[in-house]
Amino acid sequence: MNNDNNSVEDSHEKLTKAPTSKPSSLDDLDDLDALSQYIKSAKGTREGRAIPPLEKWHPEDIADMDLTIKANGEWWHEGGQMTRESLVSLFATILWKEENNGTTEYFLKTPVQKIRIQVEDAPLLINDVGIVHENDMSWLEFTTTTGDVVRLDDEHSIVLKAYNSNKSDFNDSDFDNSDQANQVSTADDVADSQDLASTEQVRPYMMVRNGLTALIGRNTFYHLTEIGVLSEENGKTILTLQSGGQSYSLSMPTN
Repeated sequence: MNNDNNSVEDSHEKLTKAPTSKPSSLDDLDDLDALSQYIKSAKGTREGRAIPPLEKWHPEDIADMDLTIKANGEWWHEGGQMTRESLVSLFATILWKEENNGTTEYFLKTPVQKIRIQVEDAPLLINDVGIVHENDMSWLEFTTTTGDVVRLDDEHSIVLKAYNSNKSDFNDSDFDNSDQANQVSTADDVADSQDLASTEQVRPYMMVRNGLTALIGRNTFYHLTEIGVLSEENGKTILTLQSGGQSYSLSMPTN
């Protein structure tokens, strides 16, 4: 693999869309090196984070790559951890999720090919949260390890969900906000359960982009409890968060 970090960073700056012409060998795109070179060949200018228009690409060719995003957010390729953050961030810009016959699948998507990868839990990981002030308004702003920045609002909600090491599919309904008072989805049936399997634990997730969710890291969630207000209601602990002039409440797990 090319170790020139500067060239990878330069390509990330240029990436707003991938070329529509096919590479010299389509089959080569399921190789990590070839894929990185393909993305680096993209032209354009960048304003903010460069996310290509993935929803406009409809490639018919599908390949598989031995690449897994672990439950702790690490990316592993062919049995080895990918430690170059710039490369991981670059590939994260072309992450794509699809629901096929009730099964969630993840891909690295280009205009000419979708490369199927494995995701143990959420494809993104949030490792920072802070309060930003804009136009006399305060927002809770979250940052992922791969550079996405998202604010808590009705479209980017938080949900508590049981993580099972054998299955971690997300449905859009998991993030539906049925409460008109802007209450965050709480998954009370999960939080209140006293007999979760040993392979399960309740984790906080946030919607980011294109249907992709991010796990909120443990330290970040602890910080979130310090930012918000904890209260007791009907024997439950409620975390209330303020963002964009709205109030969001999260029912905390009891175990």
